[in-house]
Parts: sequence; C-alpha cells; structure tokens
Amino acid sequence: MSNGTTNAALEKSLPSSYYYAPEMFAREKERIFVSEWFCAGREEDLPLPGTVLVREVLGESILIARTKEGALKAHYNVCRHRGSRLCDSSSEARWGVKFRESITPSATIRCPYHQWTYALDGSLLSVPFLRESEDFQKKDFSLYPVGLECWGGFFFVNLCSPQDSHSLDSQLKNVPERLKRYPLAELRTSRTIRYEVAANWKIILENYNECYHCGSVHPELCEVVPDFRRGGSGLDWENGIPHRDGATTFTWDGTTPRASFPGLNDYERVRHRGELVYPNLMLSLSCDHVAAFLIWPLSPEHTTIECRFLFHPDEIAKADFEPSDAVDFWDLTNRQDWSICERVQQGLKTRVHKFGHYAPMEDDSADIRRYVMKHLGPVE
Repeated sequence: MSNGTTNAALEKSLPSSYYYAPEMFAREKERIFVSEWFCAGREEDLPLPGTVLVREVLGESILIARTKEGALKAHYNVCRHRGSRLCDSSSEARWGVKFRESITPSATIRCPYHQWTYALDGSLLSVPFLRESEDFQKKDFSLYPVGLECWGGFFFVNLCSPQDSHSLDSQLKNVPERLKRYPLAELRTSRTIRYEVAANWKIILENYNECYHCGSVHPELCEVVPDFRRGGSGLDWENGIPHRDGATTFTWDGTTPRASFPGLNDYERVRHRGELVYPNLMLSLSCDHVAAFLIWPLSPEHTTIECRFLFHPDEIAKADFEPSDAVDFWDLTNRQDWSICERVQQGLKTRVHKFGHYAPMEDDSADIRRYVMKHLGPVE
C-alpha cells in the first residue's frame, strides 16, 4: 500500500519467561554463548607482544594474550595446579594485594599462589621445587585452551573444547561478503561508551533489528533518515538506508568533515548499513565511521553494552580530528533505545503478558526468535 500499512497476520514472540527466567538464561549460556563464537574485543586492544587481557564471558574468566610472535591466544583464567585465578584485578581492589596488572606487557603468566609459570601460548614453563618425571610432564599441564578467531579487527572466543567447536567462518556466513568494502580491520577505536541496561540481551537485539519504533523513540534520528518515520516498512535494507537529501552519515545534521572510507560503492558512500552478528555484535556502518556494539549478557535482566566508535586511522591522525558529532548523536540515540528496552523488560513480567507479537515490518526481529529456538529448542 502507498502508506506502508499492511493487514498481514502477526507472529508471536518468544514466551515472556524467556526474557527473565534464570533457568532460560542458564540454558542460553550453555547452548548459545558457550557453543557459539562470542565477540570479546578488538585486536587493537592487545597492541604489543606480552599484552594480556581478562574478559568475563557469562561468568567465565578468560585470558587473551598476544604472544611474542604476535599471535592472539585465549585460555581459561585458572591455574592447572590448585585452580587459583591467574589474573584478577578484583582481588587487588578487595585486598590490596599487588598482582601483575592484566594489561602490562610480560613474557609469562605466573600464578600468584604457588608461582607456576606459563608462556603466553598457555604452555607450562616452570614449577617451583618439582622436576619432570615419568609421572609429571609439563606438556600435560598447559592452561585450558579457549578457541580464538578474528574477523574485521574483532576477536571472537569459543568456550567449547576444540573438538566440539565450529569455525567462525561458518557462523558468520555471508556477513563478510556483505561488508567486504568496509575496512573494518583497519579502523581504530576513538571513543568507547559503556552502558548498563536493565533488560535482557534478546530485547536489545530485537530492538536493534527493527525500526517500527523509530518514529516515536528517535525523532532526531528521523530528521536524518526521514524514511524511518514509516516504521521501516518498504526500505531497501540490502543496499542500505538512504538519508535525507544532502546527508551522508549519522551525525546531528547528517554531514561530516571526514573522508568516506576508501573502496565503498555508490550506495555505501551515502547510505547507512546495519548488521547483526549473532549472538552479541551489532554493527552500524556509515561512510566515515562505524558504531560497534558488543553485547555482554550478565543476568536474565541485566546487560552491559560496550559501544565502540571506529574511525579510519588517517582521519584520527589529523590535527583537527573530532568525533563528537557522531559520538554524541549516537549516545542520544542509544540512550533512547536502552530506556525503551528497560520499559519492555518491566512490562514482560506482568502476570497477564504471556508473549508479544511481531508486526510484519518486524520480520528481522522474528529472526532472533528463530535463532534462539534453533539453539534452545521449540517454544513451549
């Protein structure tokens, strides 16, 4: 229809309990976040050999290290001897005990308990007062490995045992092909904003994946992208979303002093692209910057969102580089989204609300339901 309305039937959402029940969250941890590749950061976070980062993934503490050869390796943050946490800044904060800072370059990882010492690739190097013998071989006591693969400058971890994990390529499917002209691996983080959101991670993904709400929730955004006022119906998502005349990017007035990324096609230089990389990476791509959202589920009703603003290093190097036009615009839009997501979380626990509905223009949100069902089993 010319006004973008439709009379198609509405599909049911996941049951409301899937968004707040602890048993569902525990099931998601094992069947989604442990078995899938989870985006845990950017390669630039470990700039030097010897850099070690600690990442908490659904209650599992993971060490990410850049070896002296420059490779990234990941292991569980637990000593093979007695199970001590190897790098844990929270212990320092609580007791005042000085352990090695988790981001200070070092050639080894040493357990603070009994000084078992590991190479950055996880192999056991030395053990005080204990020699190798027929009953004790250091090669048998390497750190527990965690799968790590990279794409687009992001690193992903897989908590499954190596024999049970699949490749990152198989999980990404057609995403790299769709975004091949964006120089994601070359971009660098200029700003990072972390948000604590009182909502289930699936609500956040569903909200990201539709624009039915844009007209009422994002008036400023709709000034830059007027078509969003139509609820996202009839838009050419495959080729990107057109801005208003004269606008090319997501800033207050839709313009930018920054050069477009080299290699973009005609559509990408003037349109906005969005990509949801399951299970926890949302990418919003403009011609001059990328807003990358790393979703960190903490509990059934609490999610940390790490929003990283990526720019081309040539632009960052300029004396007059100033990203606030994009960052502040995104910050407003983000806070509008997180506020409405929290309202949804509150409403879902109402005793009469058993499930929601997807309008036809929310087809992409329904895909999240199908993704969850694929891993957890059919809706009960």
